[in-house]
Parts: sequence; C-alpha cells; structure tokens
Amino acid sequence: MSYSAPIDEKKLIENLQDPAMAAQAFDALMRTYGEQIYWQIRKMVVNHDDASDLLQNTFLKAWNNLDHFRGDAKLSTWLYKIAINESINFLNKERAKNNISTDDDDSFLLNSIEADEYFDGDELKIELHKAIASLPEKQRLVFNMRYFQEMKYEQISEILGTSVGALKASYHHAVKKIEDHFSES
Repeated sequence: MSYSAPIDEKKLIENLQDPAMAAQAFDALMRTYGEQIYWQIRKMVVNHDDASDLLQNTFLKAWNNLDHFRGDAKLSTWLYKIAINESINFLNKERAKNNISTDDDDSFLLNSIEADEYFDGDELKIELHKAIASLPEKQRLVFNMRYFQEMKYEQISEILGTSVGALKASYHHAVKKIEDHFSES
C-alpha cells in the first residue's frame, strides 16, 4: 500500500487504527507531513538539530497518542498542534535556561541563526530571519504559518484555536514590525 498526494485521509486514519496496518500507515503519515512539519518547527526554533529532535518528538507523541485521535480535525492539523506545542515547550525551557522572561523577545534565537551550520542564506535572508526571531512568539508563529507555509487563516485558526480576526491582526503587526526592522537597518 502506498499513499500518493493527495492522500485519502479517511483511509489513512482507518489504517492507523488497524493494528495490522498501523506501522505502514504511520510511515506514510511521516512521509506525507514530515517535511512541512519540520519547516514549521524550524521556523520557530531556528536551529536544525533542535528542529530535527522536535520533529522526532512530534511523531513519537503522535504515535503514542493515536488512540486519542478522534478525527474531529484533519491529521495535518493534529500534527501541527503537537509540533507547535513541542516547539513552545522547547522555547520555554530555553528561556528558563537562559533566564529570559516570556515578556522579553526571543533574541537568544538570533545567535542560533548565525551559528547554525545548516542555515543557507545570504545577508538579506539572515536579516529577515533575525527580524522574525525578534517578533513575539504568537506573531512569529502566525507570520511563519501564513507567509512561509502559505496557510489560510481558517487553517491557522483551527491549529491555534484563535479567531481569524485575531490572526489577521497578529499577522499585520508582524509584517509592520518586520518592515520597521528593515527600515531601521
């Protein structure tokens, strides 16, 4: 059995819940969503190694909680929620380790951008990522999902549990702050 894009999510869910098919279906799930989930995590935590670890944690958590998946949301939405929660928990631990309050910006991420040997970008790209890293967590999350992942506000709303209006406002503020960052530098 192989899954090609677009996958039959209903069939995939059935196979995930069938003990005889679960491992093969989960492999298809990882191949289908792994890269986009990785990039969502990477945009949040910046560092490749951290993103890889968090991706592994995301899929491990999904595998261990398959029996709790009710099918109320799409599989991708469920995976994004897990990935975002894992990323937020990681960032909170990093803030605590660096004695940074949640009210401060995540400037500790700025060092990760330049130190990450896997970061491939020119100076303009580095500046953009620095501007994004300086955003408050919620704005950074919304900006990354909307700008890089090209998600619709409705899908972001489903993942984050935030109204579309609030998401549009967060995105607008994020864009304004990024524009201000470039006009200052």
